[in-house]
Amino acid sequence: MRKILAKIKSHLNRRTWITLIIVLAALLIELFSWAQYYYTKQLLEEELEKKAAIEMTMKAILVKSMLNTTEQVLNSHVTEITKLIETPDEITNGLRTIVAANDYFTGVGLAFEPGYYKGQDELYEPWAFNSADGIKVRDNIARRGGHDYTSFEFYAEPMSTGKHYWSDPYIDSVETKSLITTYSVPIIDKNGKKAGVAGIDLSLEWLSDSLNNRHMYPSSYCMLLTDDAKLISQPAKTHARNRDFDDAIRLINDSTNRARVVPKSKIKVIEFDTEDGKEACVFFHHMKGKPHWMIAVVCYDDEVFAGLNAIRLRTGLLMLLGFLLLGYIIYRFLKNNKRMAENELEHERLNAELQVAKRIQSEMLPHDDITHDNFDIAALLLSAREVGGDIYDYFVRDDKLFFCIGDASGKGVASALIMSVTHSMFRSFGSHESHPARIMQKINQAVCHGNDSSMFVTFFIGVLDLPTGRLYYCNAGHDTPLLIDAKANNLDVKSNIPLGVDVDWFYEGQQTVLKPGETLLLYTDGLTEAMDVKHKQFGLQRVKDTIAQHISDAPQQLLNALHAACDEFVSGAEQSDDLTMLGVKFEPKEEEIVMHHELTIDNSLSHVPEVNDFVKSVGEELNFSKTDTGNLKLAIEEVVVNVINYAYPQGEKGEIKIEATASAEAMRFKITDNGMPFAPTDAPDVDTSLSAEDRQIGGLGIFLVRQLMDTINYERIDGHNILTLTKKRN
Repeated sequence: MRKILAKIKSHLNRRTWITLIIVLAALLIELFSWAQYYYTKQLLEEELEKKAAIEMTMKAILVKSMLNTTEQVLNSHVTEITKLIETPDEITNGLRTIVAANDYFTGVGLAFEPGYYKGQDELYEPWAFNSADGIKVRDNIARRGGHDYTSFEFYAEPMSTGKHYWSDPYIDSVETKSLITTYSVPIIDKNGKKAGVAGIDLSLEWLSDSLNNRHMYPSSYCMLLTDDAKLISQPAKTHARNRDFDDAIRLINDSTNRARVVPKSKIKVIEFDTEDGKEACVFFHHMKGKPHWMIAVVCYDDEVFAGLNAIRLRTGLLMLLGFLLLGYIIYRFLKNNKRMAENELEHERLNAELQVAKRIQSEMLPHDDITHDNFDIAALLLSAREVGGDIYDYFVRDDKLFFCIGDASGKGVASALIMSVTHSMFRSFGSHESHPARIMQKINQAVCHGNDSSMFVTFFIGVLDLPTGRLYYCNAGHDTPLLIDAKANNLDVKSNIPLGVDVDWFYEGQQTVLKPGETLLLYTDGLTEAMDVKHKQFGLQRVKDTIAQHISDAPQQLLNALHAACDEFVSGAEQSDDLTMLGVKFEPKEEEIVMHHELTIDNSLSHVPEVNDFVKSVGEELNFSKTDTGNLKLAIEEVVVNVINYAYPQGEKGEIKIEATASAEAMRFKITDNGMPFAPTDAPDVDTSLSAEDRQIGGLGIFLVRQLMDTINYERIDGHNILTLTKKRN
């Protein structure tokens, strides 16, 4: 760059200095224009702060109005409820009457002090609620598995403080499945004894439409947050994408962010950039009283300053005409110098882009070491150019090791691009699909789409089930992997055709079982086809001979030995192709089993209580807390009920076997049935941030199980569905 500037300077003459003076004058004019723009923008920002304060006040009044109404309704019925508890048989009818008179509430219920009524259930919680079919009554929802209301905020806080309480918003998992908040007050019977808590469930589903009914600007939106900045009500997708309000909430919740306080108010504002580069700001303020929720308003600068930017654009166009004239004059003087500079800069840019591409391709590879008791893995990739067409990847999901290796046709940038697409598809589809053949099928369809250059990719995908050692794999025209035990043997593979050749090709998968201590070696043809100065290839036999000398080595040492042997063979010849290797050694850890119990039931819902008693006894034997035992019961019941309802055709009998085993490290439940195949671990995660209307039906059950257990693992073996749920003990 210094040489280029020196050449330009050597060609400057008197006319050039005149041109520079003209340019300086134009810059001064532009500076004055920017000063005007900055002053006007400040005035608009002050106006925006006033509008935001007004909107937040109006939204707060709207929310507080509904909350105050809820408090007044429940407080007005406290006397009536106190009388109801004297006649237990009339409680449900009394609650029904209260709900019937206030249909904008989700439900009204009583949660009694455990054992309050002699002869009644220990936990007694009658509840009346509105539904699509009218008002329904549950004489005691506490009977439902795991519903211990004494640990919930709406009960614990009023009972301990003696004061009314607003709970944080939560999903009603019992009946309505909607977002609600509960207002509860303690109930004192005629003897002055705390009988329990009365509560009103208020649905918050109406908030989104109400809070975003009218806005200052077309794309601005309002959010309601808890005191600790958790989202209660989010805007519709037409107003903001998830990433936008996620960023706004993160900024509000980040104590390191210094929010600016709007003058003469307690409103705070944080400015930020959205994912797509828009400048925005979020105003937020706590509502007075309880609950201590926050109102937040997000506005986008391109709408706030739309008028100002339009004026700026017209002014800029006029100035542009002047600059075009100046540009033409300067162009006549610096034409030759500019061409030289551009050529030099283009060369530097290409080199820089290749270095960036090389770094990006390197960062795509898995760098974090995976530590797992059941396997050892290592990889090596050497590109022949700055960027190459080889790739490998691996990750662990649901007690399964997913791994792949691939080689794109050609070399350089083109092969690197198509391999990047293939790699990203492997990660994407492998996040919710466990069968290599189906993953390969989807990747092939993606690679074939728009592949006008007719490039192709050889690819191998493996999925190793870590508890059993069962290896599922699918090959797409790639070099045959080696299975190393006492010696190196070719893995039995069906070649199939490479990716990107035929969109309708059916990829056939295979499976085998790895023995403890066996190593699977995958490689690209850059290893076997590496050539010395006489163009003689390294060959597969030399690979096997090298392995024989390092038969018991760990994967990393084995790859290093193969690389050293290949490097010695080529003896300084230029590398002609990318070289990639991936080694996986299966080393299952034997755990000492300290407990083992079994339970076999028919596929009838009448046996669910037996399952709960079985899990409870296991939890008690292992000294689990009531909470952990309750979580185990909830997870196992969800799986068993799902099997009962869906694994067998209607009317067909079948057995479900539940095995509970425990070691010092973990507790495992293995649930086996011979019903229809179904892999729950292949279901994508449920997006719980979406509203009930926008979210697809199904998937919440397995989502709940994932939250309660540390890992879940599914296998289809010999006509049986085997689902293993694992919970760590420490």
